[in-house]
Amino acid sequence: MNKKLVLWSITVGLGGLLFGLDVAVISGAEQAIQKLWGLSDLMHGTAIAMALYGTAVGAALGNIPANKIGRKKTLLWIGLLFFITSLGAALSPGVYLFMFFRFVGGLAIGASSVVAPVYISEIAPPKYRGRMVISFQLNIVAGILVAYLSNYLLQGFGGVDDWRWMLGVVAIPSLVFSALMLFTPETPRWLVLYKKDYAAAKQVLLLTGEATDSMIDQIKNSVSSTKEALFSKKFYKPLVLAFLIAFFNQLSGVNAIIYFAPKVFEMAGIQRSGALLSTVGIGVVNLIFTITGWYLIDRFGRRTLMYIGSFGYILSLSLIAFSFNGTDHSMIVYYVFVFIAAHAIGQGAVIWVFLSELFPNSVRASGTSFGCLTHWAFAALVAQVFPYFAANVPGAYIFGFFAFMMVLQLLYVWKMMPETKGVALEDMGSNIVLH
Repeated sequence: MNKKLVLWSITVGLGGLLFGLDVAVISGAEQAIQKLWGLSDLMHGTAIAMALYGTAVGAALGNIPANKIGRKKTLLWIGLLFFITSLGAALSPGVYLFMFFRFVGGLAIGASSVVAPVYISEIAPPKYRGRMVISFQLNIVAGILVAYLSNYLLQGFGGVDDWRWMLGVVAIPSLVFSALMLFTPETPRWLVLYKKDYAAAKQVLLLTGEATDSMIDQIKNSVSSTKEALFSKKFYKPLVLAFLIAFFNQLSGVNAIIYFAPKVFEMAGIQRSGALLSTVGIGVVNLIFTITGWYLIDRFGRRTLMYIGSFGYILSLSLIAFSFNGTDHSMIVYYVFVFIAAHAIGQGAVIWVFLSELFPNSVRASGTSFGCLTHWAFAALVAQVFPYFAANVPGAYIFGFFAFMMVLQLLYVWKMMPETKGVALEDMGSNIVLH
């Protein structure tokens, strides 16, 4: 595979690093914020979930600039938005301004979760598309690990204001990402479909090793001359598939653990410093098994990884629930690590690839936006209510519920999920068949 394609996919994948940093860095700050501003459990959940509400909006709207000004320019502006909002949240004097900057930062997260996978899928040869798109997920988990490690190292660095330093570090890679985006090209599919710049599209397509003239004809012919509506009977199947994979992703409880990992460990009786250190373990496990998923996704396919992840979810969540139901909580940390491994090799590896592949060219950006909107809307809901439930409901019930939802996910994979491995994007519409 051409080195330039790899370099461009890595560069765009760095949007995932910002995504992961911004998502996970709050775990080290959320308890300090609650104490500083005297927040109730409900207000605490709202302050933390505000970024996710913004993310849901950003996911819903991310396809608009991606189609209007292009994938490349949209990603450049996303990097700048990360820079401004990370500094704004870190310097906020009160909770309402903090929530404003977190909401706007969420817009950047949501848009990046749509545009980056779409960009990579549109420059990738079908044979390598899974591994190239998963570079976005690799960067997300790398960002989560960096956030957890940064939080651990910065505890006490600024005294009671150490949380400001934790949030502010996101500004540095944000500028680097925006600068690197200046050196990446626009995707050939956007150039053909929206700008009619066939010469520029050919230059990128040549690097994929495919016949450029015939590929450009396929791209043009893959879109109807009349504008197609996403929410129509024609796209019913991919819409249902996108909604369910995103729904189950969040009803696993993964963002409850990512956002509130120290709180979960403290529920198990671990002191705060040990809890922060344990979150670094989450980051390491997440990275290792995401790399494993990257290696396997184009070899074994998307469904196989989802099967592995589903069984791992059910086992680990059941063990966490049983442990909370007893008096010995010493194994919960290790069961959480198993849960994160199951997520990384299953849903974590598959979701962004699957959503970016699922819809045909005519509605890919808007279809991916729908899937991401579903993902982030349920992520916001989980983050909103988790502090209340953690304070008022036994952990056995919380994680037992998540385990039950993963049994339903297993049925989804078995009965509904199609395999998209190796299918050309232009052929995807005719290949989405319910199993």
